[in-house]
Amino acid sequence: MDHEFWLQRWREGRIGFHQDAVTPWLREYWPGLRLPPGSQVFVPLAGKSLDLAWLAAQGHDVLGVELSSLAVEQFFAEQRLAPQMRESRYGRHYRAGNIELICGDAFGLDTDVLADCAAVYDRAALIALPPPLRQRYANQLYACLPPGCRGLLVTLEYPQQEKDGPPFSVSGREVRELYERDWDVAVLARHDILARQPGFIAEGVTALETVAYRLLRQG
Repeated sequence: MDHEFWLQRWREGRIGFHQDAVTPWLREYWPGLRLPPGSQVFVPLAGKSLDLAWLAAQGHDVLGVELSSLAVEQFFAEQRLAPQMRESRYGRHYRAGNIELICGDAFGLDTDVLADCAAVYDRAALIALPPPLRQRYANQLYACLPPGCRGLLVTLEYPQQEKDGPPFSVSGREVRELYERDWDVAVLARHDILARQPGFIAEGVTALETVAYRLLRQG
């Protein structure tokens, strides 16, 4: 997969990964991270997720990154926000209130722009990436987050041979292999969601679980 794959998905409106409601597990488990008011939260591959607005409503300073300008512009339009824009080496920055989205490549970010992030929220980024990019994502992008950073990671698990990703199945073993060198990893919950995912059933998937993890950067 390359950039054009995702840009084409947004141009064609093939965004089945977008949810029309705030992620229930975000509401349930985010308070347990116990972040101080005003903490900056990093959201990779943000799309136009309603989770961004929910995080902002909790008093967080939200910093997202998204490749598609269509996604970024649709987010602000649907939230009825008029962002100010500026350019940097990371891409075009859109900011309104306490939400800032960088239209650019997540792998182009570095410690300078992520140094103040007290938390990371990943519902749809890790599972959007094939295995080689997942390794790079964890080793390169997450390495730019500061010690003490807390995270909520949501994954999917299903028999990968039954369906082509994205979204991809990411096992608990792989999550630990990707993160445990630098992060404390704890499973918060696991739920069978196949009955609520007719698209997966139509593709012949026989089992589907979603898993929530709490992360804590060591150091």
